[in-house]
Amino acid sequence: MHSYQADGVKKTVTRTVFALVGMFAFAFALVPLYDVFCDITGINGKVDTTAKSILNDGVNSDRYVTVQFITRTGAGLPWKLGVETHQVQVHPGQMTEIDFTFSNRSDMATWGRAVPSVSPSTATAHVRKVSCFCFQEQRLGANENLTIPLVFQLDNSLPKDIATVTLVYTLYPLQENDDRQTVTYLNNKNGGL
Repeated sequence: MHSYQADGVKKTVTRTVFALVGMFAFAFALVPLYDVFCDITGINGKVDTTAKSILNDGVNSDRYVTVQFITRTGAGLPWKLGVETHQVQVHPGQMTEIDFTFSNRSDMATWGRAVPSVSPSTATAHVRKVSCFCFQEQRLGANENLTIPLVFQLDNSLPKDIATVTLVYTLYPLQENDDRQTVTYLNNKNGGL
């Protein structure tokens, strides 16, 4: 009887170890798999963080689309991100520029990054960002303010049933790293970095 119980315990331990290894491998692979899934389906409004060129397909002056801008700041970052205009009416094909202001409310220089998302997710492929602060990390000195434009275009192939597109930017803190390059914005209205 003792040998039978020892074999049972050995099988249970072996199965548990394999289950734990399998769960760890699945959890480790989940993030890249989710990113691939979002890239393929466009779900979750994940956007490309590289600059696009302006399409010269003409402006569809027969149609207006409302574009809304929402800003948020993640925990641990003493910044505020504000937008000059919270909502605009644009024609598909029209190039639009909106100013965003970053404010560091602390007495220390800090780094942050704005992570974009688009809603509805089907509009993601139709938002063309020419210039965006979300393309690189930002550094603000103590109590510094920085105004940076977002230049974008909704392409003419935006589905007709989409009347409102919402662009959400969430700021997240980054660890201090002396190897980062500081970006200077030539069109910054408040003096730049």
